[in-house]
Amino acid sequence: MAFSTNICYACSTNQTLTRIASMSETKKVCIVGSGNWGSAIAKIVGNNVQKHDYLDNRVTMHVHEEVLDGKKLTEIINETHENVKYLPGHKLPANVLAVPDIVDAAKDADVLIFVVPHQFIRGLCKSMLGKIKSTAVGLSLIKGFDRAEGGGIELISHIIQSELNIPVSVLMGANLAPEVANEMFCETTIGCKDKTIGNLFRDIIQTDYFRVVVVDDVDTVEVCGALKNIVACGAGFVDGLGLGDNTKAAVIRLGLMEMIKFAEVFYPGSKLSTFFESCGVADLITTCYGGRNRKVSEAFVRTKKTIKELEDEMLNGQKLQGPFTAEEVNYMLKSKGMEDRFPLFTAIHKICVGELPPEQMVDCIRQHPEHIVRVN
Repeated sequence: MAFSTNICYACSTNQTLTRIASMSETKKVCIVGSGNWGSAIAKIVGNNVQKHDYLDNRVTMHVHEEVLDGKKLTEIINETHENVKYLPGHKLPANVLAVPDIVDAAKDADVLIFVVPHQFIRGLCKSMLGKIKSTAVGLSLIKGFDRAEGGGIELISHIIQSELNIPVSVLMGANLAPEVANEMFCETTIGCKDKTIGNLFRDIIQTDYFRVVVVDDVDTVEVCGALKNIVACGAGFVDGLGLGDNTKAAVIRLGLMEMIKFAEVFYPGSKLSTFFESCGVADLITTCYGGRNRKVSEAFVRTKKTIKELEDEMLNGQKLQGPFTAEEVNYMLKSKGMEDRFPLFTAIHKICVGELPPEQMVDCIRQHPEHIVRVN
């Protein structure tokens, strides 16, 4: 694994200039998704487009329609400029328009920002296929994998790119949505192979409190965003068992090592330096201490309820990504006979599905490969 810097970009300048030049005079942005993270990003994007003449002032936000107290959620958002279900107490800019139909929301967009649970992305792409601009570019904020044929898994950005035939970059980082909405300072990482498009995304996303670093190691950025949710479940199990901060630190460290090994094995050419960006160790730490995967996993141990029951009780309609991602990763590891090389990922999956009691997690990692003494 190389130790080189991430600042360089793959050279595709001519193709990019053609794509940018073919866009409309002002670039239109659509946010595909409206949960707490999608709404927090909508707040940023709605304000930022008003600062740049080349960006259209109106931002569409696709909202999965729901009815609250007899009124449609899209109507509530457009009238009050607040997503009262998923991000209550935070005003969205008036130029953000909630749209229930995905095609109506996305058809004129030059930039599509995807921020929905990864379980729904294939269906959304099928609805959008052939109905969006061929010159559009995508930015995925979705953390997870999906199953592929032959016992493998696919990155979400790869799915979007292949389904819609547009270039897709990724944004991952230590970005808990409530803190971003409260404008608490944080960093994020955008993985983008093209400098021109990376600068476009930075204009749309960066603020004084939400700082962006663009790197070209796109797949590794996304792998970090997916795998850290598995580790956060392990951290939650430790908290639920009352095993203390030392054990939790060990789980985080071993989780980081498995994340690095996973990228090394399945995404050759990944850069070790990417793991020291916000998308890597920073996101891992914040998720293991403050994220929903940790909180639900702690409750899973303490209450003995199922993950699904706790998701329904604790997340107000949001989806939990860690257990689902652990299942997808285990699906591939098992098919390739590699479960023993990733004992923490394997143990967390088995605990989530009830094949292993949480009390045995430490036993499963006690003889972790990272603990083996190597004598030269």
